[in-house]
Amino acid sequence: MKREALALEVTSVVLGACREFLVNEGFVELLPVVLAPVTDPLRTTPEWATITAYGRPWYLTRSMIFHKQAAVRVHPKIFCFSPNVRLEPVERAHSGRHLFEFVQLDLEVREATRDEVMDLGERLLLHVLSEVREACGQALRAWGREVPHYPRPFPRISWHEARREFGEDFEVELSRRAKTPVWLVDFPISEREFYDREDPERPGILRDMDLLYPEGFGEALSGGEREYEAHRIKRRILGQGLSLEAYGPLLALAEDGLFPSAGFGIGVERLVRFICGFAHVAETRLFPRVPGQDALL
Repeated sequence: MKREALALEVTSVVLGACREFLVNEGFVELLPVVLAPVTDPLRTTPEWATITAYGRPWYLTRSMIFHKQAAVRVHPKIFCFSPNVRLEPVERAHSGRHLFEFVQLDLEVREATRDEVMDLGERLLLHVLSEVREACGQALRAWGREVPHYPRPFPRISWHEARREFGEDFEVELSRRAKTPVWLVDFPISEREFYDREDPERPGILRDMDLLYPEGFGEALSGGEREYEAHRIKRRILGQGLSLEAYGPLLALAEDGLFPSAGFGIGVERLVRFICGFAHVAETRLFPRVPGQDALL
């Protein structure tokens, strides 16, 4: 089997397994939002993709974080396979992990805690690996890749502990050394976006998490609990030097009433890359969009 065909088959199984698992957990699927009047700030990716339509600018979705918070007002468990456009710096082209157009499995749960969605994320990942193992195990073995088994719960380490132990580039080093997926938790407030919920009992620490793949494959998913009270969201926006006006649609929703919620996003291409053992996430797509590189089609 050609590498491209293997990537397509694994991707198809991954999408089906995610959908099956989440529907069985009581989730409903949203259609994706491609254009929006406001989108994820993502301060580490400063360039924005926009179009002009009907006399005003529209943002290409960087993540559906605000739409997820709005959607759980309607249904307590939602998910979406969301196309994201993030104009990554050109130097990230060779990281092995970055495309500037990719698909994210985005989900959110009303009234959930971080621990509850971490449990969900572990069970979801292990279900996907099991389904891929059954459907594609032989084809993957022909490429020298075994679909791994992992016990749960996965280990946890705090952001500060990881930095002390592994140095400034701790995420890369932690992923490289790990033998199983590992949770990175309790990021400092300065490291994440304003919608990540500050722990009321530990000022300056966020109730969020990243899951890192082992073998050096890097970030698997990212998420946590959300700020939902208007006054706290305003304070966090201003604290990051951002404009309240720019996030007016979110603040209007918060004033009307948002639920406490928690959720995460999983990069589909990164998951397929990890399963297949590919060197670069571009190998998972027939038509990859690599930062700074031209595309034939």
